[in-house]
Amino acid sequence: MIPGHQPVLLREVLGFLAPADGGRYLDCTFGGGGHSRAILESARDVHLVAIDRDPEAAPRAEALAAEFPGRFKLIDRDFGRLGGVADSDFDGILFDFGLSSFQLDDPGRGFSFRADGHADMRLDPRAGVPAARWLETATEEMLARAVRDFGEETHWRRVVRSLLAARGTGKLERTSSLADVISGAIPARDRRTSRIHPATRSFQGIRIAVNDEIGAIERALPAAFDKLRPKGVLCAISFHSLEDRPVKQFFRRMSGQPESSDDATPQDLRTRLAEPLTRRPITPSDAEIESNPRSRSAKLRAIKKL
Repeated sequence: MIPGHQPVLLREVLGFLAPADGGRYLDCTFGGGGHSRAILESARDVHLVAIDRDPEAAPRAEALAAEFPGRFKLIDRDFGRLGGVADSDFDGILFDFGLSSFQLDDPGRGFSFRADGHADMRLDPRAGVPAARWLETATEEMLARAVRDFGEETHWRRVVRSLLAARGTGKLERTSSLADVISGAIPARDRRTSRIHPATRSFQGIRIAVNDEIGAIERALPAAFDKLRPKGVLCAISFHSLEDRPVKQFFRRMSGQPESSDDATPQDLRTRLAEPLTRRPITPSDAEIESNPRSRSAKLRAIKKL
């Protein structure tokens, strides 16, 4: 285990992937490397390809490559561009859409307001623009989509107005002052009664917008399915409804099931390409939540390619 990092739902992931001797696996979200390490250790001569767009994952990957020579490699890439990766014919593929502990705990990355830092929020600091600059230049509709749709913030209108009013003041540059701007837009009664910090939802929405996280998931899932061997298993761990929804819909579509209650496609027009391994999402045990509170909202879904 890498210090400071606990892979979520590890036992359950290994149960579905069931790594076999000589198997080939793909970890699309390397992060702290906990899942990758466990897969490599679970059977003889397992080969694993990992993907991560965060350049800070490289040193952790180098250590793993040295420990498992010839069996592991990291591809420096956004998993939203998985279709351009040449490797294929995997026995199992994993997505873990949560941020790694390394990203959350580094104030300089700007993902959290627990400690003050530059409001960057980019998963790949080499690409795109920092959240602070995005907040200064995004259209009102882009801000509304981030806070309302991606953050699922009830008071999104008030938050968007506050963000627009704070432009040019420097308050959008730092995570602490940005959190204050957002919190100040939330009605006092809701701030007092909320179980989470009043800026939490908006921070999530801004981060998702800056990194195009939902679009990346929607592009990556079909690309991953194409790279599976027959009887290969695809696992996905999500941490909120916006991530879980495209996973659920794609898995149901591949399994020949209605994607939602609004899906009226006749059954004889559906194509069944996979077998669902989870009728309902798998969630962490009480013991795991106690040892790793960040796992609380995790949901694991899995399908097997026919």
